[in-house]
Amino acid sequence: MQIMRPLYVDPAVPGMAFTYVMATGGGVAQADRYRQDLVCGPGTQALFTTQAATKVYRMEHDYATQRVHLTAGEGAYVEYLPDAVIPFAGSRFHQSSVVTADETATVVYAETVTGGRLARGERHEYTVFTSDLEIRRPDGTLLAVDTMRLRPEDVGGVTGPGVFAGHDHVASVHVVSTRRPAQEIADTLHRSLADADVLHGTSVLPEACGAWTRILGHEQPCVTAAVHTAWDAVRRLLLGHPAPDLRKQ
Repeated sequence: MQIMRPLYVDPAVPGMAFTYVMATGGGVAQADRYRQDLVCGPGTQALFTTQAATKVYRMEHDYATQRVHLTAGEGAYVEYLPDAVIPFAGSRFHQSSVVTADETATVVYAETVTGGRLARGERHEYTVFTSDLEIRRPDGTLLAVDTMRLRPEDVGGVTGPGVFAGHDHVASVHVVSTRRPAQEIADTLHRSLADADVLHGTSVLPEACGAWTRILGHEQPCVTAAVHTAWDAVRRLLLGHPAPDLRKQ
């Protein structure tokens, strides 16, 4: 794994550093242990993304993990918007993320998971996929937790109500910010997705530290577009500028 030299490509926010986190191999293999430590100091403006989807390969033994530690200092504005994770059949993957945000910082944190290599007819054939997100203050105070536990072979599977509900893609966008009231952020997220071809639900985060939305969709382009729409709406509200085109195609 490596980080590309930061780019400054958004004329609306010329001081924002765009950084691509890139895998040096084709994907995540068994026994891989990845860790990202992203420390953004006071006043930082930064966007982190990936160059492509993260493929998690079949595993005969062991499992793979990825840890993300994102810290945003006083007055920082940080966006973490990776492409989707695609767990292949037989894969075992755990992702653990900890976002530590100063009370004056803003963090937009997104995640997307796809049910497998759908074009090959491979749908929810991974062995296990888990994800934990913690949002904390610098003193360690826990603000919010979001967990995902996907085990297709468990009783009930993962395609029914309360999980994927017949959909193939799930995404979440968490917005940690005190720049605007939490309810206003939640309302902005909700309105932005009103016409999107996805299912979605939105609420404020605990302690009114921000808001979040969960998105379900049948098609990856629709989910990707919905995440971008939500990101754009929040960016306009909190930063006063639209979300840029990340130009990955």
